[in-house]
Amino acid sequence: MLPKELAAASTRPLLLAILSRGEDYGYSIIQQVRQASGGQIEWSEGMLYPVLHRMEKEGLIQSSWKQANNGRRRKYYSVSANGKKSLAQHREHWLAVHDTLTLLWGPKACLS
Repeated sequence: MLPKELAAASTRPLLLAILSRGEDYGYSIIQQVRQASGGQIEWSEGMLYPVLHRMEKEGLIQSSWKQANNGRRRKYYSVSANGKKSLAQHREHWLAVHDTLTLLWGPKACLS
C-alpha cells in the first residue's frame, strides 16, 4: 500500500489520465486504479467523489448522467480541454520527479 501522502498527491493526475482515455464512472475508476497499481492504491467512493466534484467545479472534468446497460443511471465523467492541459503539466512534473529519483537511486546509490 502506498503511503497516504503519495496516494493523495497522485490522485488528480491518475484521474485525468484515466478520463483522457474516455468517459467513465466512479466505481469503474476505482477498479482501474486498483488494477493498474497492482493493489497498491486503494480508493474509496468517499475519497473519490469529493475530488471529482472539485475537479468539475475547477473545469478540469465534466459529467453527464447516462443509462447503463443494466438500466441504472450512472454519472459519467470526462476530461475537458483544461483537464488535458492540466494532465500535460502533471505529466511533466511527475516525469521530472521520476527522472530525479532514478538518477539518485541509480547504480551508485547506497541504499543500505
